[in-house]
Amino acid sequence: MKKYTTHITASGLEVPVEITFERRRDTRFGITPKRVTLRMPMGVNPDYIQRQLFELQQWVHKVMLEKPALREPFLGKIYQTGDILEVGRRRYVLDVTIEERGSHAGKLIGDTIFLQLSSQSAPAHRTRAAKTLLSRVVAGDFYPEIRRRVLDWNDRTFRQHIKSINLKYNHSNWGSCSAHNNINLSTRLLFAPDEVQDYVILHELAHLVELNHSDRFWALVEGHMPDYRDKEKWLKTHRARCDF
Repeated sequence: MKKYTTHITASGLEVPVEITFERRRDTRFGITPKRVTLRMPMGVNPDYIQRQLFELQQWVHKVMLEKPALREPFLGKIYQTGDILEVGRRRYVLDVTIEERGSHAGKLIGDTIFLQLSSQSAPAHRTRAAKTLLSRVVAGDFYPEIRRRVLDWNDRTFRQHIKSINLKYNHSNWGSCSAHNNINLSTRLLFAPDEVQDYVILHELAHLVELNHSDRFWALVEGHMPDYRDKEKWLKTHRARCDF
């Protein structure tokens, strides 16, 4: 199985496409809050791929017209100087400049986030770069608090060894725990209420004991947070709101 990523323009939006070549006979389209998927048989020729991308473009346009809510995750925010970014209880003022520079940069001074975007990049690329930079800067600001809460929850629950705690701009999940005891949390989680963040923290800590989603795993979570299902429901309902 092989994968690669490209983009299409559909319904006025630039949409990422994950193309997967696998052992199958048919071609299938899909759409998730993060990307559009195109699954095709292995060994197809370039002309076939281009035809499928065109058909995918038409399909995505039709689906988004029928279900406008599917557009929301792909609506890129255009940030300008003076905009206010609210993340949890923190408010940041943005100072955005487009400069003759080879790369993008971002930094936090006081409560102002300075974004320096390269004029050499296309507008769509600058939009994506701004989101990534904002995530990185905000992660640095929140990290001491998040780290303290992870360690506090671990001390009050499973008391397992933690190798590292990381905040990353991840769309595929809210958090993860590796076999090497690394706890990873998505910066998108910072937009959620504290009690929802606590659930994801507890969820990943439970994986230090059970690296699966077995009944034993869920019993560990429920034992320390009986209403965890309410937190999962919040994440599913408000997923599109939690992003830069």
